[in-house]
Formats: sequence, C-alpha cells, structure tokens
Amino acid sequence: NGIPLITHNLGDADGDFLQAIADALKGRFKGVVVLGGGNRNAVVLVATVSPDFTARIQAGQIIQVIAPVVGGRGGGRPDNARGGGKDVAKLDEALGKVKSLLG
Repeated sequence: NGIPLITHNLGDADGDFLQAIADALKGRFKGVVVLGGGNRNAVVLVATVSPDFTARIQAGQIIQVIAPVVGGRGGGRPDNARGGGKDVAKLDEALGKVKSLLG
C-alpha cells in the first residue's frame, strides 16, 4: 500500500540487539521495520515507523496486534515500540501478519 516494509526473524537475538538494528535502519530506510527474535524460550518484537508514515501506521499499534500471536503483549510510541511473548514457534506467523496491517 505504498509503505516500504522490512520484517525479519533474527533468530536468537535479545531486545537490545533488535533495537540496535532497528535504530541503525532508521537513518537509512524510510518506512516500517519490524524485527523479531527468539531468546531463551521468549519472543522479542521491535517495531519502528519513520516519521513520514506515522500518520498512516503506528509502531505501537503494530506490536499490539502481533504480540498476542506469540502469546504476549506490548506497545509503545507511534515511531518505536517493543513487545514480546512466549511462543517462539509462532514468531514467523506474527511477523507475517505485519504486511496485512499496512493495507
């Protein structure tokens, strides 16, 4: 729907690593970035939305929709949000849902 998207499962990664990757992409990519990782039987999710697109889609809303897929919850600001859950097996399903949210 005209909104650039990067979404990826980074495997065994913690929240700080995912946030660092998302922050690094912010300066180079205008759009939506949603990253996930499974670490110690827990799922971590990070979403960022560049300012150009926060009027259309917000990071906090993305996390609120996809975190329940992995048995968790989360939230945040329009431009940055984090969440998590316990069902590592459903991480790819949760990340796959992001595209439908864009429209």
